[in-house]
Amino acid sequence: MRIPEHKEKILNAIVNDLKSIKNIAALVLGGSYCTGMANENSDLDIGIYYHEASPFDIDLIKTIAGKYNTGESPTVTGFYQWGPWVNGGAWIETKSGEVDFVYRNIEQVIATIEKSDNGIFENDYEQQPPYGFSSVIYLAETYYCLPLYDPDGIIQELKLKVNNYPAKLKQTVIQQSLWSAEFTLWQADKFAKKFDLYNTVGCLTRALKNIIEALLAINELYSIGDKKSIEILRRANKVPERLDERIDSILCIDKDNIFVKTNELKQLFDQTVFLTNGTYYPYFKL
Repeated sequence: MRIPEHKEKILNAIVNDLKSIKNIAALVLGGSYCTGMANENSDLDIGIYYHEASPFDIDLIKTIAGKYNTGESPTVTGFYQWGPWVNGGAWIETKSGEVDFVYRNIEQVIATIEKSDNGIFENDYEQQPPYGFSSVIYLAETYYCLPLYDPDGIIQELKLKVNNYPAKLKQTVIQQSLWSAEFTLWQADKFAKKFDLYNTVGCLTRALKNIIEALLAINELYSIGDKKSIEILRRANKVPERLDERIDSILCIDKDNIFVKTNELKQLFDQTVFLTNGTYYPYFKL
């Protein structure tokens, strides 16, 4: 979706101000506008990249946030005050809608990409709802983002590194996600037999998250985050039929249909395993 003129105007103004801050190495447009999933109410997400050894001055970020903010005092954090992955930023309410700043440590991004090439990824459950922050999001951000200011070509260089979905990462995500789903389904059966909705529902949502992550990897698609994962899968070729409809159905659970819903999820799991062409294997028999 093309950025509306009033949003583009304020984006350009903010970027011009941010460029003047010492030690800001690059600026990008992220979020729904760079993935083509924006609507008229979408926020503007600006990624602010810096080198770990020479961070920018947070007080200068506060000054720019205050300049464009039209509501109450904007939220501006220090480095890593939001956690180890969403490592700081700002929420600003402007006359053209909400604008978010997100800090990105270039060395952390590079290290994450290198680990991914070796089949290593992490998921920090406590970082953000509903299912945490996957390190694969760093690759997704790099892949989708639109450079706004990149004087040293840092962003373009990073984009080359993630242009192809890493083969080892693909296998690791598929294997770990589907094993987690299979083990969770095993536990769900036990809770369902006790008509324990709290724990059964927890198992169902957890297993669905794992299945979705596996499907993204099967299709070599980077996930930008949980709230867009299913939408991204609509572009995929290798997915079980009626995926959206079946997810909605599985989550409509009560004590009267608890066994029906767990069985529906098992069927979805089996069909996802089939799409791996034999590359998934359970670690041991449950």
